[in-house]
Amino acid sequence: MSESPSKRRVVLGFIGTVLDAGRADRRFDKWRPTVAMCAHPSLPVDRYELLRDARHSDLAETLAADMRAISPTTEVRQVEMNLTDPWDFEEVFAALHDYCRAYPFDPEAEDYLVNITTGTHVAQICWFLLAEAHYVPGRIVQLTPPKRWKDGAPGGYTITDLDLSRYDRIARRFRAETVEATSFLKSGIATRNPAFNRMIDRIEQVALRSRAPLLLTGPTGAGKSQLARRIYDLKKTRRQVAGPFVEVNCATLRGDSAMSTLFGHVKGAFTGALAERAGLLKSADGGILFLDEIGELGPDEQAMCLRAIEDKRFLPVGADRETASDFQLIAGTNRDLGPAVAAGRFREDLLARLNLWTFDLPGLKDRREDIEPNVEFELKRHAEREGVNVTFNRQARARYMAFALSADALWSANFRDLGASITRMATLAPGGRIDEAVVEEEIGRLMATWHGQRRDGPEARLAGLIEADRLARIDPFDRFQLAEVIRICRDSPSLSAAGRTLFAASRLDKASSNDADRLRKYLARFGLDWATVTERTG
Repeated sequence: MSESPSKRRVVLGFIGTVLDAGRADRRFDKWRPTVAMCAHPSLPVDRYELLRDARHSDLAETLAADMRAISPTTEVRQVEMNLTDPWDFEEVFAALHDYCRAYPFDPEAEDYLVNITTGTHVAQICWFLLAEAHYVPGRIVQLTPPKRWKDGAPGGYTITDLDLSRYDRIARRFRAETVEATSFLKSGIATRNPAFNRMIDRIEQVALRSRAPLLLTGPTGAGKSQLARRIYDLKKTRRQVAGPFVEVNCATLRGDSAMSTLFGHVKGAFTGALAERAGLLKSADGGILFLDEIGELGPDEQAMCLRAIEDKRFLPVGADRETASDFQLIAGTNRDLGPAVAAGRFREDLLARLNLWTFDLPGLKDRREDIEPNVEFELKRHAEREGVNVTFNRQARARYMAFALSADALWSANFRDLGASITRMATLAPGGRIDEAVVEEEIGRLMATWHGQRRDGPEARLAGLIEADRLARIDPFDRFQLAEVIRICRDSPSLSAAGRTLFAASRLDKASSNDADRLRKYLARFGLDWATVTERTG
């Protein structure tokens, strides 16, 4: 905060019941910080807000008179603030917080200084926190006595502006810590997708500034579980959590055991409950609970979770007394919960509670520029896990990346597919070097896996009919059309019958039509013929 010569200078500070006191007849022989605040020619004070309690009204009157004697232009306002225990942090902070919120600050016309030389250490800390949080739009001033008391010298003073942007070295350090934190959340991967990087920056801000629930959405394998754990690790390194990271996939919770798994049970709560069980929510006390696939929870579990999030309390199965657990919730889902709410399968109030901070993780197909750095990350992970450093040769790397970035690479399981792919190639690499033969084998395996998953889909119908390189040069529109043509051919007894089906409308406008010839020429455009297409039925 810059200082303007035209502004009035206002000082806020507690009376110093020890430092400001002294024998009435010899008080000017002693350095008193509140009086000294008004004795600096280079720092004239227009108004002093002197905070005191009723017990020290006489001392405050003496100080006010001495301050006016030294600086006649200084207005001294006495503010009565009665504290039961000036060493109680909660009480002092609450009192100062209320005072600052009610004070008519006018930063455009007045320059504010908070004197932390006087008052208890608790008061000094509270002043600092309130100034840092901008409840006091001013700077901190601290006075120091002269080396040798002589002729009432005022000593020195130090003014600290808590606006960190004014201190380049500190600001650079904070920026470096922010970069380090976002890199930590990305597992050190130099991701290139701008939207993803912006999202990670925002997650870093929210994770370190809030304990509110976070909702991570995105397709299976997009990295929700890994990101949740990295958020926990980041908060733990900053000492924001002390408890454990507890993870559960809600899709695995079924039947009567779901409530017990989440909320625990008492001994004898049901048949087979031979001992008390704490439950996962209790286990996460002081830490982070990650409920993956939260959309799979039943209605009763959803209601209990909402209560636990809001009140930090819940009732174990069979218990007649509630238990407490203070955890931060991170939820994950691969589905849009909005339609689930509309269908009555998910509680609207629970979604509203989770939806404060929602981050949608894109799938690998939407982050193709991040495939290459993730390949390097997976190779590094393999080396750390197996103790063997594996690399690509140049031709193999070029072939694999060309495939990975092409439309043929479906990456249906996202990063799980990529991680498994690199692990397989690294394991089979001869002499720790992935060559073209290993890459071609892996590409074939991935294509078979993806097309096997989509056996009735259009991509599956083209598998094996057209070479991958040529298929990659065919527009998606033409691929879908060709796949449908192949389906009809395989469902038809002859080339002519297939032609009649395919050209059922346009053939009516022709005096004579050769449907078989039209179909034969269409297939030939893609290097196909009737025999090649139909021999792959079944």
